[in-house]
Amino acid sequence: MSSKPRTNPRVVQRARELRQDQTQAEEVLWRALRDRRVGHKIRRQHPLGRFIIDFYCHQAALCIEIDGDAHSEASQRAYDIARTQYLEDHGYRIVRFTNRDIQQNLQAVIDEICRTIDLRLIELSESTNGQDH
Repeated sequence: MSSKPRTNPRVVQRARELRQDQTQAEEVLWRALRDRRVGHKIRRQHPLGRFIIDFYCHQAALCIEIDGDAHSEASQRAYDIARTQYLEDHGYRIVRFTNRDIQQNLQAVIDEICRTIDLRLIELSESTNGQDH
């Protein structure tokens, strides 16, 4: 795992602005995730390097992205692939959901997030234990 990417202060400021201007899907999911309601601390609009992650669980190094209709465009898909690769190269795991996923089956999204966090914590624990030997 590479070191955490450095975060530009302008990215931090933009993240603060985005917290005040969430999409409807982000707002719905945030109400379900905030205040450790899923047993883990989740941050919203969290800066990582030059990127802003929709939702982030530091303990599991998990990035949770909510994709709107714009993400189906070819240029945006290419950007998302490059961004995902960059973040994975720095040791983060990324899960993606669509606005429709949140609107139509919020509980399934929450269950998947919790399952992914649990699996990720096991992975991280095993990789840490493997380094001790």
